[in-house]
Amino acid sequence: MTKIQFLFVSLLILLLTSCGSSKKAAAVSKVEFELEKQYQIYKGVPYKYGGTDRRGFDCSGFVGKVYKDGLKTQLPRTTKDMATMGKKVSKHSLKPGDLIFFRPSRKYRHVGIYVGDNIFMHSSTSKGIIKSKLDNVYWKKKFRYAKRILIY
Repeated sequence: MTKIQFLFVSLLILLLTSCGSSKKAAAVSKVEFELEKQYQIYKGVPYKYGGTDRRGFDCSGFVGKVYKDGLKTQLPRTTKDMATMGKKVSKHSLKPGDLIFFRPSRKYRHVGIYVGDNIFMHSSTSKGIIKSKLDNVYWKKKFRYAKRILIY
């Protein structure tokens, strides 16, 4: 490692560890990175009711897989049970990694993971693993609440 590279790395480490807000920013960046990595692995994998792997995912199967593999956190298997965890957060206070809950119909619940910039990733019954905008006309109407599982 050259002297300039060493100084750059040292400065970067110093900046990231120098205060609490920098540590939080670094934690958020790490979550964003892991979420995008998981999305790239599973993008386009089809929807499959009860699915929990690359052959197909339902919404909670996908969320559970991303949390387990990317964020090293075990979640319950079902959307209903996931909804009992964490702390409710407002739509305006969302951070990457927060779980987003929807009620598409009386019978069904849906869950996705907020990734930032008003976007969440989820397993769509028609398109498989995709990203969608929270302010999409459909999702905006079906949104119910969000929960924070990760502690920054």
